[in-house]
Amino acid sequence: MRIAVAKGDGIGPEIMDAVLRIFEANKVPLQYEVVEMGKWVFDKGFNNGMTPEAKQNIEQLGLLFKGPMETPKGKGVKSINVTARKTWNTYANKRVFTSLHGVDTVFSKAGIPINISIIRENIEDTYGGIEHMLTQDVALCRRFITRPGTLQVMRYAFDMASKKKVTRISCGHKANIMKITDGMFLECFYEVAKEYPHLKADDIIVDDLCMKLVTRPDLFDVVVLPNLQGDIVSDLCAGLVGGLGFAPSANIGDHISIFEAVHGTAPDIAGKNLANPTALLLSGLAMLRHVGLYENAATIENALRYTLESGVHTGDFGNKNTAAVNTTEFADAIISNFGKTPQQGAVSYSGDNKVYHPAAPISEHPMLESAHRKAEAIVGADLFLESHQQPTAVAALCEKETAGIFKLVTISNRGTQVWPTGSVYTNLVNQYRVRFERQEEKGLEQSDIVALYQRMSQHFKICSVELLNQWGNQKAYSLAQGQ
Repeated sequence: MRIAVAKGDGIGPEIMDAVLRIFEANKVPLQYEVVEMGKWVFDKGFNNGMTPEAKQNIEQLGLLFKGPMETPKGKGVKSINVTARKTWNTYANKRVFTSLHGVDTVFSKAGIPINISIIRENIEDTYGGIEHMLTQDVALCRRFITRPGTLQVMRYAFDMASKKKVTRISCGHKANIMKITDGMFLECFYEVAKEYPHLKADDIIVDDLCMKLVTRPDLFDVVVLPNLQGDIVSDLCAGLVGGLGFAPSANIGDHISIFEAVHGTAPDIAGKNLANPTALLLSGLAMLRHVGLYENAATIENALRYTLESGVHTGDFGNKNTAAVNTTEFADAIISNFGKTPQQGAVSYSGDNKVYHPAAPISEHPMLESAHRKAEAIVGADLFLESHQQPTAVAALCEKETAGIFKLVTISNRGTQVWPTGSVYTNLVNQYRVRFERQEEKGLEQSDIVALYQRMSQHFKICSVELLNQWGNQKAYSLAQGQ
């Protein structure tokens, strides 16, 4: 079986070499196609951090095993890690956090075992990186949550939880504030939950989730979250089990999947043979299980756990009263412990290794769209204006341009209503959201919005325009604070 390997930057090559040596010693039946990705590829002039040949090989093989990679700072280029996940639609980021005997934490000392799977939506949210300066003082970031994209990650999360034979799956969210975006995410969670009645499905606001994770992490089994919240919470969970050095990551897609260490490149120790390869090894074990090599994965993981249990450690963790080993020695210790069983956390496998086949190649972009659609209507528009004037002065100019078609409903600043009611104690910036809705007896076309834009542009710089849509009888837009 051939897979693509990108060794990464900084400590990446040395920890990747250590992991591949462990695999080879265990006779893992893989062949490695090394591809060119990373900061050094950026520096050669490839703005996406990979050569065309690397992209072609990864898409052909369907599997990428990658070390940590650095994105150049201050050059206006996107993160290679995020670009790879999004380009190949690896929509589910799975990170499993388990207690490792020999890696001391507050919870291990208290005898509280941790086994949490965080499933993070991996494509959407603010990670679209679509940002604009509306005025010289006001920046905007667009946040995308889509129903088809959310359903993809929810089905993966529920299916994984069912196969893992857990009892509880939770949705972390902020739907109490972001009622439309996180509201849709939560709605999709409960829609898919109906297909898995044997699982206890519940939801929790993300700030409450963080508090409970650091007080009673043993209460959670599988938690699924939107992209940004999932990124933060997964790093929090890494801290519960000893840090990012023990945090594996799998990015799962329908056609291509990426397995990687999520920690940094540690340039201060790069090339010194001091790095801890555990996170990358655990990510590699997730890859082995993904392709059906359960026996190899179990043997190597038991050897890793036995090694940690024996007190063998690199310099970033473990008993400071015992000498640390280097990267090579750590890998050698794991290899020497093949066939041994740890006292705690031993893993087993059942059945035969399955045969993995990459998904069939495709020639067109898959189009994701919900099957059930309601009648649509445009009922108004939000115009985002630049102005230094007070709200009453802005309102007076806006009301002149309704042309008998629109009515001015509200003016808000940074999301808080400042007209027709509000408080003089609300601080303002030089960008307003002005909401026009249709008169009751009037229907609206896009051309009406264009004409409104033209009339309003005589008075203001229009920074942005958003249609106010209605699906059936449901308004598809939010109210301002205080409206």
